[in-house]
Amino acid sequence: MRLKLASSVLLLYGLTWTWAAEPAAAGDTEFVFSAPPRGERAKEQGIYDPIAEYLTRATGQKFVYAYSHDWLTYQNRMRTGTYDLMFDGPHFVGWRMANLGHTPLVKLADEFIFVVITRADNQRVREVKDLSGRMVCAHSIPNLGTLALLSQFPNAARQPYITEIQGWDKAYQGVQDNKCVGTVLPLKVLKKMDSGASRKMKTLYTHPALPNQAFTASPRVSAELQRKIAAALLSEEGKKATAKLLEAYAAKEFVPARPGEYAGLGSLLKDVYGFDNDRAKQTLSAKDR
Repeated sequence: MRLKLASSVLLLYGLTWTWAAEPAAAGDTEFVFSAPPRGERAKEQGIYDPIAEYLTRATGQKFVYAYSHDWLTYQNRMRTGTYDLMFDGPHFVGWRMANLGHTPLVKLADEFIFVVITRADNQRVREVKDLSGRMVCAHSIPNLGTLALLSQFPNAARQPYITEIQGWDKAYQGVQDNKCVGTVLPLKVLKKMDSGASRKMKTLYTHPALPNQAFTASPRVSAELQRKIAAALLSEEGKKATAKLLEAYAAKEFVPARPGEYAGLGSLLKDVYGFDNDRAKQTLSAKDR
């Protein structure tokens, strides 16, 4: 499915998302924390509720975790400034910094490095631009890897066709089985699946390293409270509270996040409905009226 078609689908659903119940708005003594809906409610609450409860104890301010049923709901609530504290990918972090005044606090330590690959025996595809008009296995947007791939095709008419998959293993297998000409994977995943003398894939493109997922705070969270949150998450008690989150992303620790690392990364979302600057400004202006 081409990006422009995906954007049309997002537009259609974006116009009908309002049925979903809104979480309680954050007041002076309650801050709403959220993260992308990557699993069922019970699973996500098992990861994030302990973090909200810990931050409440550590800072003396009330934090509540708000689960989103789907990506469209999550993205719309993000764009309208519903959330005070968020944990998600660098493209969202960069967009919120530029459009909502969020501040990155702490991040997962490792970097994101994405690679675009095809079968080693594919002689017709020698560089990433050769994927234009060809079938590519990839996660649906706004997946960071998919956006990193599409960033190499600024002309929508020259983009690859995307067949959506779920899971890096299925993306790799799709190429291996000739269901797709290429895919995009995290480099560390590719090394586990395909390495050594028996490599079955060749790399067409390596995207510049990106900072990892991070916690960000909205302007409603004071600078003093932001410092308390960051210190709490980096402490030994914080490691215990975030243990399930670290496990979910196979990460070892959180480290301080620097705003400069994320500046400009929101541009990866420029073709995703609702995240281009004009639409974003219209959404925020409508909320202020």
